[in-house]
Order: sequence, then structure tokens, then C-alpha cells
Amino acid sequence: MPKWLTRLNEHVPIRYAPLAMCALLCVLGAEAFVWRGQLWGLWLALLALALIALGIRDIRQPARAVLRNYPVIGHLRYLLEFIRPEIRQYFIESDSEAAPFSRQQRSLVYQRAKGEPDKRPFGTQKDVGATGYEWITHSVQPSHIASEDFRIRIGGVGTSCTQPYDASVFNISAMSFGALSGTAVLALNTGAKRGGFAHDTGEGSISRYHREPGGDLIWEIGSGYFGCRTPDGQFDPDKFAQAARSPQVKMIELKLSQGAKPGHGGVLPGPKVTPEIAEARGVPMGQDCVSPAAHRAFSTPMEMMQFIEQLRQLSGGKPVGFKICIGHPWEWFAMVKAMQTTNLWPDFIVVDGAEGGTGAAPLEFADHVGAPLQEGLLLVHNTLVGIGQRDRIKLGCAGKVISAFDIARAMALGADWCNAARGYMFALGCIQAQTCHTGHCPTGVTSQDPLRQRALVVPDKAERVYRFHRNTLFALKELMQAAGLHHPSEITADHIVRRVSGTEVRRLSNLLPFATEGALLAAERGEGVWHQAVFEQFWGRVSADSFALKP
Repeated sequence: MPKWLTRLNEHVPIRYAPLAMCALLCVLGAEAFVWRGQLWGLWLALLALALIALGIRDIRQPARAVLRNYPVIGHLRYLLEFIRPEIRQYFIESDSEAAPFSRQQRSLVYQRAKGEPDKRPFGTQKDVGATGYEWITHSVQPSHIASEDFRIRIGGVGTSCTQPYDASVFNISAMSFGALSGTAVLALNTGAKRGGFAHDTGEGSISRYHREPGGDLIWEIGSGYFGCRTPDGQFDPDKFAQAARSPQVKMIELKLSQGAKPGHGGVLPGPKVTPEIAEARGVPMGQDCVSPAAHRAFSTPMEMMQFIEQLRQLSGGKPVGFKICIGHPWEWFAMVKAMQTTNLWPDFIVVDGAEGGTGAAPLEFADHVGAPLQEGLLLVHNTLVGIGQRDRIKLGCAGKVISAFDIARAMALGADWCNAARGYMFALGCIQAQTCHTGHCPTGVTSQDPLRQRALVVPDKAERVYRFHRNTLFALKELMQAAGLHHPSEITADHIVRRVSGTEVRRLSNLLPFATEGALLAAERGEGVWHQAVFEQFWGRVSADSFALKP
């Protein structure tokens, strides 16, 4: 800054120059209108006068220090801050920078959902020499698979389930009506109906938008017992049985926690409880809709298993399981011991990774609470293998699953099938604006505003959902053929290789801890070694009658 300008700033702060300029423009505009009859002068004077009023207000207001020191011009700072996410997304971030999903990932979904070519020329854009790079090993004798409609049977193995479900290996993860718009739910379920895959309702229960298309549903029961609750928020067996016996409901999922905000309840404010949401959830319209942090239908692991069995009987023998984001490992161990003690087993378990989550969450929960998918899935898989009961329970998983490789990798870690939430939101047209919780979703996917919802044309979006599912499974089929396999259930950790340094690569089977059949029981009897410290530290300190850790 020139010295003369510095000296001037000491006496007349330059930061007030925009306000002074507005005053000058007001005078010039008034002069042009009054003395020369120029109409534009009037408009200029009025605009300048409005800015002067704004500047005076800025100086007098107590809330924002920037505006008090920089009247008028200080608003530019807030404007730039407001549009910063869009500027960064469209002009600054790289194609491979995941925040939380990269442009490459989003583009892949858009291309497959629209039925456009998803091939890429000129080789990979990934740094294959970077630590963390992974690939699937291929065979010199590729297989031939007739169909990409991969299925896995859930239920009917060692439980009272009499209506097992043949599920796709790639389904729509839990997203409630209320969190999503009615048109979004309608499009998702219509696409699921056409593609023959399942649509998880989320804990907001079954709405008319779920029922109308007739697609397969996984009914998620959360701590609020929406759709099956008494007026005071307790579980209502009669309401549950009536809804669960619908032929459209294929499985029942008890939600213990979710990746977005595990251990955190939620409140839908009364003004947002519309007549449709009130009808679906069974709550009074216009009153706060509370999801407690914990369930009230059970308080111990054994009671939890008994509750799961009660749900199975009330549903007419449909598969019943639970969803969990792993937190305290000893609580999970207590659940397993309750399964052993009562001989009441869930038909499935869905492991939600902490990197997942369509729901808005406090920053600390989104960033620092819950186990990521790899660690959570491995712990659940290893525990069931270690007690010799892995074949009895099917494992689903969710957490940033977008591509066929994501599915293959999760199944290599022990999953039987995968769910995706944000992937299917992208298929609907989501642009990752990250305004889901504000009601101002630019594409109408998460907004309850009827005008914004008009952006979603259900037949078109349903077709995109169907194509995304079909084309992703076609890509998975090609991966399986290249590896010489015949079904994704055959893939193991031996098939995935990870670079751990610039000079070393390791198969996931050598890099990650995998239990052998019955190893946990053998270690408990003193006939083997504990293959992981977490089992040695906590397995002997839990019981089936409490979630608490013994001293």
C-alpha cells in the first residue's frame, strides 16, 4: 500500500470507502434526476440510498463484527462464503477428491443411471503406486455367467423363519420418508419393483409412497417404533403384525444404530410433521416426533433376542435381523452370547459403516463416532466365524458403496450383500449440494416443498434407479468373470490386493485379521490362541444378561 494511502487510512479508514461511495452516487443520481430530468438518476439515487441505510444498519448491529468494521462491502464476505461449496465443487476439487464422493464416483452413477457409456479411455487416472491402491486379481481362465441377477437367500437356516427372502446382492439402504421427499420414495420403490431388488424403508415406517409401486420392502423398526407404536411411544404388537404381514414386506430390520450418528437420537420438529408423515409414522400431526437414542422394548441382550423372535412370530415367519454401527465391541459380544444362550438367532445383521449416512448429524458424530465399515464388518464376521455360526446368519453392509468393485470388496470382507443410500440418491439426480437437512434441496430429493419436488419426474427417475442397479450388477458380473468366479459369494480376501508401501503389496487375507472356524470357542476353552486382542480383552468379560462390561 502506498505511504500516502497508509497515512490517509490512519485518519479516514479506507474500509468506509464503499459507504462514502454510496453517498456520492446518491448525490450524483439525485442531481441527474432533479436538474437534468434523467430517470436513471432516480433509480441510482434510490439504490445508493438503500445501500447507505444498509451500511448504517451494519455499523449499528451487534452480531457481526465484520459488518461493523466493513459496512456494505462486508456482505461480500458472506456471499462468497455462501457460494464457496459450489465454487469448490465445480471449479477447484479434483475428479478423484472424495468430499464425501468424488466427481468420478458421481459421474459413474449418473452414467449408469442414464444408460450412457461408462467406459473411460487412455487408462486409469489413479496412482497405482500410491499407498492404499487396491485391485482384484484376475484369472487366465475367465468364467461365463449367464445373468447378473445375483441373489442371496436370507432366512430359514436355524431359526423359526418360514418365509425366507431371495434378495439381490445390491439393494436400497435405509432412507425414511420425511428425510426423502414423497416423489423420491415413489421413484426409488418403482425402480426397485422393476429391478426386483429391495427397498429399505428407514425408521420413518411405510408410507403410501412405498406401498403404491409395490416394490419389495425391508421394514426398519427404530427406537420410535414408527408405524407400530402406542400413543405414548411404546411398541404395539397388533399394529406391527398388521403391517408386517403385508406381502410387500419381505424382511424386518431392527435398527440399533446407524452410521450417520450412532448413539444419537433425533427429533423431527412439529411444524415438519405433515399429515402424510403423521399417517406413516403413527404420530400426532404438528407435534415433535422423537426418536429416542435407545430402545424401550428391551434392555438386555437376552431381551433383545426375545424381541427379535417376537417380531418374527408376529410377522408370520419373515426374516428378522438388526442393523448396527459397531461401537463398544463388548456390547456386540454380549449380543452374540445372548444368541448362544437363548438359541434365538437373527436371520441377518446389517453392518453400517461410520462413513455412511444420508441423515444430517453433528460434526463430531459424523467424523469421530462409530467404526468404519471395514472394521465393523470384520468384527461381526470374525465373531460369527469364531463361534462356528457364520452360516446361520447372513450379513449385509452399507457405507459408501457405489461401484461394482465396492460391492466385491465388501463381500471379500465377509458381507453377503450390500446396500447403498447415496448411490441411489445420485441415481435420482442428487448433486451432492449437502443441503439435505435444510429443506432446500435443489433437486427435490430431500425436500418436502411441493414446488421443489416437481423437479423429480417419477417415471424418468424410477428408470434411472433401475438402470443404476442393473448396470452396476452387470459390471459386477464382468468382475466375477474376470476373476474366474461364478457368483459374488465366492470372492474372498485372497482376491483383493492392497499396496501398503511403494515397494510392497499384500492380499487382504494377509493384511487383515480373519478368524478360522470355531477359533473363538477354542480360545475360550484354552485350546487355542486369541487371534485378535479385542476378543482376548473383552470376550470373557461379557454376559448374555447385560450390555455392560464386567470388571
